Amino acid sequence: MPPPLLLTSRHRLLPTMRATAFDGLSSLIDVVAEAAPVGHRFLRYHWYASALLAYGGRARTIVVEDDGEAIAALPFIRFGPEPAALATVPGCYWPFRCFPARQGINERGHVALLDGLAREVNALRIGPSYDGDAIVTPFVAAARARGWAVLDRFVADSYLLDLAAVRAGGAWPRPSTIKKNRFHEKHLASHGALDWRFLEGAALAAGGFDQMAAVEEKSWIATSTDGRDAKFTRGGHGTFWRSLTGDPVLAAMLRTAMLAVGDAPAAFSFDMDVGPFSYAIANSYDPAFAKHSPGKLLYYRNLMRAIDRGIQTVDWGAGDSGYKRVIGARKGPAIRDLLLLRPGMPAILGQALRALWRRSGNPDIRADPQGEGSSESSSASDTINPASPAPASMASINNL
Repeated sequence: MPPPLLLTSRHRLLPTMRATAFDGLSSLIDVVAEAAPVGHRFLRYHWYASALLAYGGRARTIVVEDDGEAIAALPFIRFGPEPAALATVPGCYWPFRCFPARQGINERGHVALLDGLAREVNALRIGPSYDGDAIVTPFVAAARARGWAVLDRFVADSYLLDLAAVRAGGAWPRPSTIKKNRFHEKHLASHGALDWRFLEGAALAAGGFDQMAAVEEKSWIATSTDGRDAKFTRGGHGTFWRSLTGDPVLAAMLRTAMLAVGDAPAAFSFDMDVGPFSYAIANSYDPAFAKHSPGKLLYYRNLMRAIDRGIQTVDWGAGDSGYKRVIGARKGPAIRDLLLLRPGMPAILGQALRALWRRSGNPDIRADPQGEGSSESSSASDTINPASPAPASMASINNL
C-alpha cells in the first residue's frame, strides 16, 4: 500500500474553477453583484426577477466558482425556435443589459463561463452594451480567442456629463443661465404655485411612479408613438421599474426630481445612482408648459443636487437632440448590440450573417473595415452605459 500523500507548502492542489448551470435565477447573483465594478452593482437578483415579471421568459443561470467563491453569474432566457438554442441576457433596455462578474475576473474565469455557456446555447445576445464595458469587453475578447464569432451592430453614441469637471470649473450654472431660468420660473408660476419635489425609493412606490406616468401620458411619447417606450405607464415599462422597489438596495438607488405646477405634475427627471455614477433613465414634461421650459428648469436643479450628493459622472444615454451638449455633456463610447456564437457550425453561420446583423442596426462611422467594430480594442475600464430614452430606431433594434 503506497504511503498517504501529505500536502506541504510546496505541494498544493490547483484551485478549482467550475461553471454550473441552474434552473431559474441563482441567489448567488447578489453575491457576485456586490463585488462587481461599481457601475454594475445594480445587476442584482431582483433586477432580473423584475425583468422576468415585466417581459416574461424562463431563466437559467450559469455560475462560475473559483475555489467555491462565486465570481460570475450569467442569467439568460431562450428565444426563437427551441432547436436554434438562442438566448439573451434579460433585463431592461435602460441603462444597459449585462451580467455581474467580480471586478478583475481573470481569463480562467472567462474560459470557464464560455465553456459552460457553450453547453447551454448556440448563441447569446448581450446588449445594449458600451465599448469598453468593464465586464463585457474582456469577456468578448476571451470569446474571440476561443473561436466564438462575435457580431456587433451599432445602436448610438452615448453622452456623458463630467460633474467633477463642472464643479472644478467654478460657478455653475453660468450667471446667464441662472437669469434665463429665473425668467422662465416667473412666467411658469403664473399657471400655479411651483412645487419642486425630490423623491426616493419608498416615496416613488407610494405615488411617485404614478405621478411620472401621468406626465408621460401627456407627453410626446404618448401622442407621437405607440407609448410602449414610456418608462412608468402600465402599457410601457412601468411594471419593471415599480417592481425594483421590492429590493431595498435597488430602491435606494432610484430617485426622481418632480416639478408640479399647482397640484399637477408638470415635469420629472428620473435617475439611478450607482456609486459615483448617475444613470439618467428618463425625463419628460407636460407640453402644455413647453413655452416655459419646465424640463430644463428641473434638470438644472436636479444636477445641482447630484453635485451635492457627490455624483461625479452623469450618463445621459444614447443620442442628443441638442440639450445634452448645451448642459455640457460630451460624446462618450459607442453603444452596441452584440451576438456571440459558439465555435463550430454556429460561428461559421455567424460569419455569413455578420453583414446582415450589422445592417439591422444604425449606420456606424466608427466601424473598422474588418467587420469587428471598435469594441475589441476598447479599454476595459469601468465605464457608464446608455441611460436615456431610446430613439425610435433604437426601439426597433431592441425588437430584433
